[in-house]
Amino acid sequence: MGFTGLARWVNAPTHGLQLVRENIARNHNGQYKGPWHLSVKSYRSTLGQIPGFPASSERTMCALTMDQNVFVLLEDPVAPTRADVIAAAPPGQEATYLQGPAHFRTTFLTLRPPGALEQLLAQLKARWVSVRQTTSSSAPSRGQTSGQQLLIEGFIFAIGNDWLVRVGNVILGGGAVKGMLLEAEYLPLPALHSPVADGTSELLSNLLTSVLPNVQDAKTVAVTISNLQWEDVLWDREEEEKENKNAGQNWTEEGHDSDEIYIFGDEETPKKKRDDWVGVDRDRRSSYLIMGALRSEGIL
Repeated sequence: MGFTGLARWVNAPTHGLQLVRENIARNHNGQYKGPWHLSVKSYRSTLGQIPGFPASSERTMCALTMDQNVFVLLEDPVAPTRADVIAAAPPGQEATYLQGPAHFRTTFLTLRPPGALEQLLAQLKARWVSVRQTTSSSAPSRGQTSGQQLLIEGFIFAIGNDWLVRVGNVILGGGAVKGMLLEAEYLPLPALHSPVADGTSELLSNLLTSVLPNVQDAKTVAVTISNLQWEDVLWDREEEEKENKNAGQNWTEEGHDSDEIYIFGDEETPKKKRDDWVGVDRDRRSSYLIMGALRSEGIL
């Protein structure tokens, strides 16, 4: 797997998918590889409907199913972000302050197999209902978890040996098509560092632009995420605690004396970072971008 870029063709016509397919075949000699299928369910918490429960805002949850993995994004608007906590902490006290909040504004989970989330919510009788559920006179039943279904249906193409292109219509629960998603994956590179702050890659942007057919007044939007924001999403409290503990044990086992002023350690050595674009981590980042794009437009 390689580095991926995502774009939205917001006002794609109903036959836009066929136009893209013809353009890829004619101008890029692209080869059809298979179908592209994603599904998204969105929920909201009903804790605020419990008499006396101190819920000042509504929590939301989106679950995107890709192959055999389900990527779950939960957001609590009143909880702080990790960046907020670090900014408020005195110098040198960041790690301690990060242990304070029970959770942060955004929680991003990976579950498998598909259907495990619904089963868990049903077993726990969790108070989640569909975001776009029609209003009725009766209160939502406890444990109702039939989230709004949104589909992304399309195709995967290979362009030469270096590129995979995924194109798909965004299909709402009622069957209406709400534009298109386009994803380009550059296979030779598992990482691509962009000089642009928002992480936009000129290489990927040019490819996605060339994939689009020449349609008048086509409105396209690049979907990006900054490295700082992505690190905030990926941060794992338990993993960091484990790493810090192991680092301390290794330092002690090697016989270093913390009071020795002539010791030169490896404090400045950068920590090894996970490969965001390999295996399930690539799918995690792609899913996060897709959900972010749809939520920003109010589709989810």
